[in-house]
Amino acid sequence: MGVSGSGKSTLGAALAAKLDCSFLEGDAFHDPHSVAKMRGGQPLADCDRWPWLDRLGAAAKQAVASDGLTVVACSALKRSYREHLRDAIGAPCSFVLLDADHEILAGRVGNRPNHYMPKSLLVSQLATLERPAVDEPAMTLDAQAPVDELCELTLAWLARGDPR
Repeated sequence: MGVSGSGKSTLGAALAAKLDCSFLEGDAFHDPHSVAKMRGGQPLADCDRWPWLDRLGAAAKQAVASDGLTVVACSALKRSYREHLRDAIGAPCSFVLLDADHEILAGRVGNRPNHYMPKSLLVSQLATLERPAVDEPAMTLDAQAPVDELCELTLAWLARGDPR
């Protein structure tokens, strides 16, 4: 989880490869209207996000049912979004927040060719972000760390079985 440019997709794909499971890219579940809205520099509202989270949660539920495990890259900016996903999936879920400052994120977003998310929306995403509370099954990692290190830290945390 995290804002645009934090490395969710990169870490998610690497984790899925190490865990030998499916990987769901949350961006693929946005409807064309939401993509057009973001491409035009308009932040999504909750009414845009709920159907997206429903589609993503249903796909994750199906992947877990068929494979036992999946990795999902999703902004999950608010606690209510994370709770919604957990409810939709109906299986234990853990979240990894990839954290970085605005300058780093803006540089990354600005270097992604052909992506619909403009760096101008980072401000609204950062304003919307609700960092996981201590009672949530989540951990925070430095998004600037190498992906191999992020994978190892995540896998070790998951292996401990205590998602806090």
